Amino acid sequence: MKKVLFVCLGNICRSPLAEGIFKKLTEEAGLQDKIFVDSAGTSSYHIGELPDYRACQIAEKNGIILTHRARQVRKEDFNEFDYILAADKSNLQHLQNLQSLVSHSKAQLHLIRDWEGKNLEVPDPYYGSMKDFEQSYFLLEKALKHFVEYLQKEISQKTAKR
Repeated sequence: MKKVLFVCLGNICRSPLAEGIFKKLTEEAGLQDKIFVDSAGTSSYHIGELPDYRACQIAEKNGIILTHRARQVRKEDFNEFDYILAADKSNLQHLQNLQSLVSHSKAQLHLIRDWEGKNLEVPDPYYGSMKDFEQSYFLLEKALKHFVEYLQKEISQKTAKR
């Protein structure tokens, strides 16, 4: 089973949206039994909180219910997850610094949008309007469709080798 962790700053906007979108896309692709997904934040600002109400609204508008409670990235995540995907370069840098403190990390670190091109970020909508949340949703959905396609190929290649 592949394990994927989405990360943003507070784990109440972009990363829970990514988690919800990714779950929907993996179900549509028939991969829900082959992929585990979670999300976390690099900060401790919102631990235990539900996602921002605007993230919940845009998710619901697209048929997704967000129930995740915010948590902070842990050192164990680097040994537990195959992929840890950051929303932006700042959070990716934080993850790289934390990963350097972990022995035998198996996690591959990437930006969420790496499957569209290098150095593309998902801007933080927290201090913005509903339009900013809609833009985040659009960017995440587009990027995650590419990532699901990538994982489909990876999983089918692994299955073919058996």
